[in-house]
Amino acid sequence: MAATDAAWARLQKAGEAARQRRILDLFAAEPGRLDRLAADACGLRLDLSKQPWSLGDFDAALDLARVAEIEAARDRLFAGETVNASENRAALHMALRAPDGADWRDRGVPVSGEVEAVRAQMKAFAQAVESGAKRGVSGEPFKAIVHIGIGGSDLGPRLIWEALRPLNPKIEIRFAANVDPSELAFALAGLEPAETLVVVVSKTFTTQETLANAEAARAWLRDALGPAADAHLVAVSAAPTVAQAFGVPADQVFGFWDWVGGRYSVWSAVGLSCAVALGWAAFEELLAGGAAMDAHFRAAPLEANLPVRLALAHLFNRNILSRPIRAVIPYAQRLRLFPAFLQQLEMESNGKRVTEAGAPVARATAASVFGDAGTNGQHAFFQALHQGTDVVPVDFVAVAEPREGDPAAHVKLLANVIAQAEALMVGRSAGEVREELTAKGASAEEIERLVPQRTFPGDRPSGFILMQALTPRTLGALIALHEHKVFVEGVLWGINSFDQWGVELGKALASRILPELEGKASNPHDPSTADLIGRLKSK
Repeated sequence: MAATDAAWARLQKAGEAARQRRILDLFAAEPGRLDRLAADACGLRLDLSKQPWSLGDFDAALDLARVAEIEAARDRLFAGETVNASENRAALHMALRAPDGADWRDRGVPVSGEVEAVRAQMKAFAQAVESGAKRGVSGEPFKAIVHIGIGGSDLGPRLIWEALRPLNPKIEIRFAANVDPSELAFALAGLEPAETLVVVVSKTFTTQETLANAEAARAWLRDALGPAADAHLVAVSAAPTVAQAFGVPADQVFGFWDWVGGRYSVWSAVGLSCAVALGWAAFEELLAGGAAMDAHFRAAPLEANLPVRLALAHLFNRNILSRPIRAVIPYAQRLRLFPAFLQQLEMESNGKRVTEAGAPVARATAASVFGDAGTNGQHAFFQALHQGTDVVPVDFVAVAEPREGDPAAHVKLLANVIAQAEALMVGRSAGEVREELTAKGASAEEIERLVPQRTFPGDRPSGFILMQALTPRTLGALIALHEHKVFVEGVLWGINSFDQWGVELGKALASRILPELEGKASNPHDPSTADLIGRLKSK
């Protein structure tokens, strides 16, 4: 502990110097900066040279990772040891994407055989639907999937589908997560029940929002097809008997395990909808990309390790420079949901105020994450990124090769993302603004009035992830990169990245308030809550 505290103190000292210099100046002072702070792995290039650390700061951050025993923690994770202490569980999402023949163990108990059995079940089902061997009760081939889940049971598959879907899919996926009935109504609108599969994803098969939507979707199927409509139901759950009691045929229940957290579960049968609609080959490539990043994270030395590098860059901004917000901007419309996916992955995993031992944390944990697709964000919140009072680090994601559309338009997109990263760093000085306005013939009075408005402070940090192409494999690597980044941060903060007790209290109170809104007896509440219940409850 003393060594770790000392390493934190050294890094904190480095932050004092970082506040007194500009990122741009480091390129001149450190000729080898780009070579050391940019690295490639698994089809991704990660450039952290526009971050505020010097090469000496980077070395100090690596020293922190070493004394915090990141490598030993990583070994425990991959060994299937209890890394989720509050729930007494391992975290073995890596086993879900490992190739056949692996030997993953949950606290010594083999799990790879079970994983491979479910994967084979998924493959057989996906191929049967694709070939038409599996049809609806009236003999129609399936043309749509309604995927019902929430949180990790929704965000991962939704991201995968939007990122990889064909322009004209043979099978369409629609999603319903929110208990707001309008979302399911939109998901079902225009679909033919005879051609629709309903995939219900719930670990316990008791999640309130998911069950409400599942019951409504089941009623929609039964109204059109009668009792036989239950053959259109598919369940992904760790509670198979509960799913079968709901009406799902036993051979259409796909299992997963308590060592899979929801936000880490897209690699499991939770991704079944995508495996069916994208085709099994694409889903296998997604798994392969995640497995490749696992191998890199497990074997690469810390100084060359992409998840470690990214975690340390984020930590430098969050803890050393006290920047509590980070923007994630994918310059790819297909990846527009990536910021939302990271919100759950990072903020649910590491939004913790106590250590694994239950003591208050010594420093700030997860940054707040937000973002949108570029170039849309440029016309929304980029004003604040460039000229606002808060310095908000940005992670840019770009794809070198377009998947479809006009190649010339894609070049314009790339020009924008490169320009934004440069502009955040270099800014525009008052002298440059004066020179530009003078060249345009502005009066001296107008120049002095406009200079403060048009000056950009610059020195705003960014990271850059470049994918050569957006493929299932590179997308798998991108997601796994951030999963492991979150784990590294959790180790450095001394917290458990794999539980999520913070979501429980509101759910418990909602279960208590629901009967009151339905007209049953009231419970004691604060005046504001009691007033809202009184205004909204059924008469």
